[in-house]
Amino acid sequence: MPSDAGSGEVDAAKLRHHGDVDVRPGMLDFAVNVQGEGPPTWLRERLAARLDALGRYPGAAEDLAARKIVAARHGRTPDEVLLLAGAAEGFAMLPRLAPRLAAVIHPSFTEPELALREAGVAVTRVVLGEPYALDPALVPEDADLVVLGNPTNPTSVLHPAGTIRALRRPGRVVVVDEAFADAIPGEPESLAAQSFPDVLVLRSLTKTWALAGLRCGYFLGPPDLLARVRHGRAHWPLGALQLEAIAATGDPAAVAESQVRAEHIAADRAAMIPRLRALGIEVHEPAHGPFLLIRVPDAELLRKRLAGVGVAVRRGDTFPGLGRGHLRLAVRPEAEVDSLVAALREVGI
Repeated sequence: MPSDAGSGEVDAAKLRHHGDVDVRPGMLDFAVNVQGEGPPTWLRERLAARLDALGRYPGAAEDLAARKIVAARHGRTPDEVLLLAGAAEGFAMLPRLAPRLAAVIHPSFTEPELALREAGVAVTRVVLGEPYALDPALVPEDADLVVLGNPTNPTSVLHPAGTIRALRRPGRVVVVDEAFADAIPGEPESLAAQSFPDVLVLRSLTKTWALAGLRCGYFLGPPDLLARVRHGRAHWPLGALQLEAIAATGDPAAVAESQVRAEHIAADRAAMIPRLRALGIEVHEPAHGPFLLIRVPDAELLRKRLAGVGVAVRRGDTFPGLGRGHLRLAVRPEAEVDSLVAALREVGI
């Protein structure tokens, strides 16, 4: 249901919260959704081979070359691609669309709402109740910007592409955050390969390729909308290593590798759910992303107890629409889940 939410100090603090702040060095990390501790060897080697390029400014030809690779990966044209210094830069650009009223679908990643509110844009929250299924009729007709995630962080819900397309209206722009789409085998329900005059799709390379420290992503959309969001952007917004990483991970062999990784994530998730339920933990399903939304009687107490034994989990109460009983867990391989289960038993779940 739609709700107007204030932008007071407490609310803004929650919107700014991200799981990485709760992870101390040496902790077993179930709070952050980055897969692995760093990029694969072949990607490290490609980036290392570009270190000599750091002595000069990246040129337009390098940007175009990377955009061509991304465009080919999604069946687009290069002028439908805007390279970004991480998906967060894309969210920061949204106020340049100058919406009168932005509707943000929740529970979801809070960065888009924060960027819009800090720019003085009027925001209404469309809060979905369980099972967090999207109903386009809940979005106010006068909203000329709609932002949602697919799959959605933190619920792990995957909305049907047809339902997202039903959000389109004359004079409205729909922004779909697909930061985790490449973590799903086959990337079902993605709009990345579909061109619409009023839809922007946001992609991140941070999670699957463990590039959180490099900041890489891109927008896909019509050239006129991309021109609006990039207006006033600084020169050389991406460095040589970012451009190299975007080009490298858009290569067909890398895309195939990402799908193998996605299949491993799906298998790990399927194995992880019954182990959590065996401990009496409620797990939201169906789940499609590389994370799970869980509910326990006292999530904050459990989070603190787990932190005390060296395990980090993501609090859920900072996501609009969720309460103190929710936590988000990154999907991890069996050995790490063994340690999580042992820790849960130790703290008395």
